[in-house]
Amino acid sequence: MANFRRGGFRGRRPQRPQVEETHRINSRIRAPKVRVIAEDGEQLGVITSKEAYDIAQERGLDLVEVSPNSEPPVCKLMDYGKFKYKVQKKEAEAKKKRVETSIKELRIRYRTDSGDLETKLKKAREFLGEGDKVKFSMRFRGREIVYLDLGVAKFEEIIEALADVSTVDERSPRQGRQIYIVLAPIGAKKKPQ
Repeated sequence: MANFRRGGFRGRRPQRPQVEETHRINSRIRAPKVRVIAEDGEQLGVITSKEAYDIAQERGLDLVEVSPNSEPPVCKLMDYGKFKYKVQKKEAEAKKKRVETSIKELRIRYRTDSGDLETKLKKAREFLGEGDKVKFSMRFRGREIVYLDLGVAKFEEIIEALADVSTVDERSPRQGRQIYIVLAPIGAKKKPQ
């Protein structure tokens, strides 16, 4: 209990993480002269940043640096709170419209029996129906690598069995101890190879 004394915490209090703003606003603008655009799009010209800040204060708006790399930097008069809110809404809307496909993996062997293979194919059909991609993978242990052709033939059998609901999206190269194929549902865009 060395850190505590009668009267409170001895030492530094933990600080809240500061949120970094994406734009410099108001008095944080460091450039001596800036090009100012009014809220209605009218050009106010190149003036000192102090004068631009005073104009923003008169109109009850914020001075926001929108293009810091240009010469001189471009600033716009706007309500920064509303601007951030609109950007946040736009990002949320874009996130909502984004379609995410996941890859479901099914492992098989080169000597998987027909009954077990039918079960795997039924599960793959279910995943493809939900819009997910399916990855069939096959690992060869020890001397099994000599049966690589049997594995490739098994993959061809799977592709043929699922041809009505899927297309081949990706194939592994014939090297190493593991081979795979990725099947995408029909109608999904094929990724460039």
